[in-house]
Amino acid sequence: MSGPQPRCRVGIHAAGLVPLRRSRRFVSRQEFAAMSRTAPGVDLDGFRVDQEATADTYVDDPFDR
Repeated sequence: MSGPQPRCRVGIHAAGLVPLRRSRRFVSRQEFAAMSRTAPGVDLDGFRVDQEATADTYVDDPFDR
């Protein structure tokens, strides 16, 4: 597909479909390291408290419910 493709509904132009760019899934080691240098620090104790607060506290098997 090259360019927007017109779409009609009951003969009335409704929209133009525009192909999305393919998203890049691979991040190089150098790029990851550069982004990590500028990332904010993480409070590990606060992170663990948040995880415990949102974690499933059921002791039983969820498939038995």
